[in-house]
Order: sequence, then C-alpha cells, then structure tokens
Amino acid sequence: MSSARYPLPTDLVALVSFDGRVYPNEAKTWDRLGLHDRGPHPLETALEQWFSFATGKHTWVSVRGATIRGVISARRRTKRSAWEVEVLIDASDDKDVVLSLLRRMTAGVTKLGAERVFLRLAADSHLLDIAREAGFFTYSSETLYRHAGPLRAGSPCPAARPRTKTDTLGIFHLYTRSVPASVRAIEGPTLREWLAALEPWGGRPTDIVLEEDGVIAAWLRLLPGQPARFSLLQGQASIDLDAVAREAAARLSGSRSYLCLAPSYGQSLAVALKGLGFEPAGEYVALAKRLLRPAEEMTPEKVSSAVPVS
Repeated sequence: MSSARYPLPTDLVALVSFDGRVYPNEAKTWDRLGLHDRGPHPLETALEQWFSFATGKHTWVSVRGATIRGVISARRRTKRSAWEVEVLIDASDDKDVVLSLLRRMTAGVTKLGAERVFLRLAADSHLLDIAREAGFFTYSSETLYRHAGPLRAGSPCPAARPRTKTDTLGIFHLYTRSVPASVRAIEGPTLREWLAALEPWGGRPTDIVLEEDGVIAAWLRLLPGQPARFSLLQGQASIDLDAVAREAAARLSGSRSYLCLAPSYGQSLAVALKGLGFEPAGEYVALAKRLLRPAEEMTPEKVSSAVPVS
C-alpha cells in the first residue's frame, strides 16, 4: 500500500535506485519551460531534482516499502493565497499514487493559506485525466514559442517606458480588457487575486509598458538569460507587435535564444512571433483548483454581551 508523506534524507537512495531510471518532472512551471528534464547522467539529474525541492517543507513523497513511487512539491506564487505545483514525478503505473499526492498536497497548502493551486502539464501528458479526477480543471491552453538565434533589434518603440509602481492598476485594467472572462475568473477576478497569482520567473524580470493616449496598451516583461524569456500582454489592435518584439530583442541583446509563452486566446501574438521566425516548441495545458478555506473556530458569545435582534 502506498502513502504520501514528507520526504526523508534516506529517500534520495530510493529515488535513484528504481532500475537506474530517472523519471521526468511532469509539472511545467514557466521558469523551467524550455529546459531539458533529463541530464547527461541519471544520478546527476536525480541529485539536481532532489536538492531543488527536498530542502523545502512543502514536498511529499509516495512510498511503498523502500520504493519511491511518486514525488510532488508545491510553492507559493507571488502571495501565499496562490500556489503552484513545481514538481510532479510519477514512477508507477498506478493512478492512485498521483491522486494521493495531489490530494495530500492540496490539503497541506490549504492549511498554509492557499485559496488556489495551479498546475501546468504538457498537452499530451498521461496525468491530465488524473489531475482532473483530483479536482483540477483546464482553464487555458498555451504554446511555447522559441527563436534559436539572435533577433534583429529594431528602432525603439517611442511609447515604451519602464513600469512604475503607479502602473499596477493600469496593467490590471489592461488585463481585464485583454483576457477572456473564463480565464480571469481563475487567474485574477480581483486585483488582489491577480497579483497573488503572477508566476515566478526564476529571477527579476524587467517590466516595460506602452501607452496610447495615457492608457496602458501593452505590458512587456523580460528576463535575460540562456534562453532569454519574455511575455507580452496587449490590449489594442493598433499596437505594432513586430515593433514590440524587436523592442524585446533590443533589451535582451546577447541572448542566443528566446522563449515566449502565448495563450490560445492570444492569436495576434502567435502570428507576430511566427512572422519573426519563432517556432512552436511545446503545447501545454493550464489547470487550477480552488480550495476551501478552513472554517474559523466559533467563539461562544456570552449572554451579557449579546445584542438582541427584533
């Protein structure tokens, strides 16, 4: 019988002793998209996977005897009310193992103040149906676009400027105009929930906004690296997406490759990326689960302090 529990240091041995095979991480967080799941040697990969999450307390393993059958790890996004699955490793053919891990994880993060938990899987993942059975539902699909080579930098966009603290509300208004209601209902129906659910980037991204007539019409977020990453939220058709992409290239000079994740509802972005030589590098499904907040303990009310209602 399998059970989900917190990991122990001795679990590292079991993690690498399952026929010498290292199982891929099925959870696809934005900061890990485009990176290879497997390294040059199984032990190296296992060590990298292990130490990336075993030092945290928000990790659970499923065991049967001395055998690790699955691992799950969750982390906060921007605020503690929104969490995401960052590691999900299935080393068995038993769906109950993954179900147990997902349910144990959601119960654990609920106690830590989570109101929503997110999970991104490959569109062809064998865990999709299991995640749905565990209460997760699909709210969006996404395509990862990659450009393998330097992008030609163009003239800077005259309307582009660095984001300031006062732009937060304007960007949220852009979000409400640009994103379908069915997606906003999960990601950000309110400003507080939207801010809480912003995804980690694995670094400090640079934010650029573009204005038209004093209104924020596009939000560009960039992170240098190998590969470099950027995202774009645009609201008005008059925005020149080619120019915005060239703006991103100019600010990410020195990168050998670029990644951009385009949601299915952002067709204009996908068209612009293809026009600049980007190619699809993966299809993904975004899932989420709303969690029930624990009920607060009721405090008995003394008769002397009760207020009568007529």
